[in-house]
Amino acid sequence: MIAICPNPYRDSELAFTRRAMEMLQQEGFSCAVCPVFAEVEDEVLPRDISYKALQELGSDCTLLIVIGGDGTILAAVRALHEKEIPVLGVNLGTKGFMTSIEADEFDKILCAARGEYRISERMMIDISIERDGKVIYTDHALNDAVIHGYGECINITAYCDNDRMIGYSGDGVIVSTPTGSTGYSMSAGGPIVEPEAAAFIVTPICAHAIGAKPFVIGASKTIRVTTEKLHTRRAYLSVDGNSVLDLSSGDNMLIRRSAHRTLMARVGDKTFFEIAYEKL
Repeated sequence: MIAICPNPYRDSELAFTRRAMEMLQQEGFSCAVCPVFAEVEDEVLPRDISYKALQELGSDCTLLIVIGGDGTILAAVRALHEKEIPVLGVNLGTKGFMTSIEADEFDKILCAARGEYRISERMMIDISIERDGKVIYTDHALNDAVIHGYGECINITAYCDNDRMIGYSGDGVIVSTPTGSTGYSMSAGGPIVEPEAAAFIVTPICAHAIGAKPFVIGASKTIRVTTEKLHTRRAYLSVDGNSVLDLSSGDNMLIRRSAHRTLMARVGDKTFFEIAYEKL
């Protein structure tokens, strides 16, 4: 079974989804439509299509075709978490670093359905927030975890294992995977890292310190970021673009390599470097 996961705000009236579903079913593939960013009862979804929640997918699902952009892929992977189903991205967005197919390459969907793709293994991260010595929140991410101030500078100290790396006042910090290196981290001055690598990228955001530069760190390490002396200032945690938790002074964000991974299905001959050159 193949799951088609459209972003209905990109795929208007699910026109692209309908076309993909019809083509796949004509070739004998069974399909389920699992929308992203919308619930089954939402008005944005046409009523003449049957829908299934991503969380309901079982072991019979062999491929996820995600129709939208990088944000749609992140949301789909976030919903799946421990289910390592290959993900094929179809770009209806803007940059689409994580997608493998552009909207005008429709024929490649059938190639992927037949298993004619290679797997690109992507490292994920586990995130935990400690407050007063207790874990109050856990999460996972494919792209990044971000601590950011609410429009005010905040004090950040970052550690690799128990060694202090950087301490500064600024807008926040990004801890990204290689997959996430072409996202917010790159916009904040971080390096582009080949996505199948295994590393953490720690990127300060608008730091008021000349020496606060990005670090690339081995994936066997533990990254700890502490929010220092917030007092009346506020900060929050964002995971893969989702604001999930308000932080307090002295909170610790711990980042470790996840035991889980994301399997990206890649079709065509273009390498990551060719794609990055074209899109940047």
